[in-house]
Amino acid sequence: MLVHEDARLIHAPSGEVLRGAQLGTAVRRRADELADLPPGVVFLRASTELSSVLDYLGAIAAGRSIALLDPSLEETLLAGLLERFRPAALLGAVGVPPIAGYYPDGEGRTWLREATEGVVPHPELAVLLPTSGTTGNPKLVRLSRRAVLHNAETIGKVLGIADTDVAPTSLPLHYSYGLSVLNSHLMRGAAVLLHPEGLFARSFWDAVGEYEVTTFAGVPYHYEMLRKLRFDPARYPSLRTLTQAGGRMRVELVEEFHAKMRAVGGRLFVMYGQTEAAPRMATVPAERLPDKVGSVGCALPDGAFSIKRADGNETTHPGIGGEVVYRGPNVMMGYADQEAELGEGDQLAGVLHTGDLGYLDEDGYLFITGRLKRIGKIFGNRVNLDDLEQLVREADLGVDEVAVVAGADKVVVWLAGAAEQSCQSAAHTLADRLHLHIRGFDVRSVDALPLRSNGKIDYPELEARG
Repeated sequence: MLVHEDARLIHAPSGEVLRGAQLGTAVRRRADELADLPPGVVFLRASTELSSVLDYLGAIAAGRSIALLDPSLEETLLAGLLERFRPAALLGAVGVPPIAGYYPDGEGRTWLREATEGVVPHPELAVLLPTSGTTGNPKLVRLSRRAVLHNAETIGKVLGIADTDVAPTSLPLHYSYGLSVLNSHLMRGAAVLLHPEGLFARSFWDAVGEYEVTTFAGVPYHYEMLRKLRFDPARYPSLRTLTQAGGRMRVELVEEFHAKMRAVGGRLFVMYGQTEAAPRMATVPAERLPDKVGSVGCALPDGAFSIKRADGNETTHPGIGGEVVYRGPNVMMGYADQEAELGEGDQLAGVLHTGDLGYLDEDGYLFITGRLKRIGKIFGNRVNLDDLEQLVREADLGVDEVAVVAGADKVVVWLAGAAEQSCQSAAHTLADRLHLHIRGFDVRSVDALPLRSNGKIDYPELEARG
């Protein structure tokens, strides 16, 4: 069961609290309403409003497959998803213009499909999440009920989540990491604080103090910003657990926030995951961070890593690099690109080829070195874009925020807030290290790197700038 009998939802803007039997009743009521809908998946424009979270929990309780979407998704992309998957309903639809083939309910919060027939999703299919943010033509990741619940339970045990814990919605709920925070805390009987603002809003930190938040989840960008804001956990006596996932964080940041938390008796957990794994696969226990800095951890219980070498064989031998392969009960059933595929069963049998490059050490701890497909070409020479980003960070140019994208037979390097001299230095550094002509590196300064709603760099947006 996803919602423990002691779990609580706290809606920060109104102060409303749903707990225990009251929360259970609200979830069952919504489950009954969703169970009466025609066949098909349910779409939810997922926000941190109480009604939106109850929509999600009600769908899980009713056994209805539900897709969580970014509420700021462009109209054309939303329309395309509706056309491809023909959901029985679109929840959280306030403000959405008229949709062909759908009609609004009495309150206008839900759009219902006119056609009564539809593909019945596979009985094990619980949650669907897009493979990309606000750009592109995303497929949906098909997560089984077992995968979602097992991962939530495992995370709760690994992090030691207790019924006294309070976690805020510091990440969007349509983002797998943010949804994982919600799931793992509700399953353990803890509280989730629903707050509409991000962590850079004063009201967010006021709520952290008022509701005695105990844990905070963030991606590397959040920690970069917290460092600039001179975040001090001593100002928030209840906050004693930080978790980080959503990309590789700089070693300096890991060491700094580990030291900050340790100084106040707290903990930092570095984690690794993908939406396709519901989503978390590994963690570095807080006590192992000093001697495993740079690692994303060892596999969670019931999971295992191996490395696929260039010859196609897999190994767990220390130090051998290649594509990271994960095996576990939380691996997705597969992808769906259209409605008909919602009825398909498990296609991966618990094996996920992550597309990440890395290696294992002698203790089974995983180190990520880049992406298999983050490749560009400079004058015909293949280069790993993640490696170039790391080279710039290590060049001591006074620039931490860097993004590299592929151009036409060159790469474009974006530096946040960089002076002209830093841009020139970055170009010379890369040219010297790669032994390529400097004209292959187009280095540009930007006020701030564009971010997706989950806090990750919006690479497609940078690519579109040319």
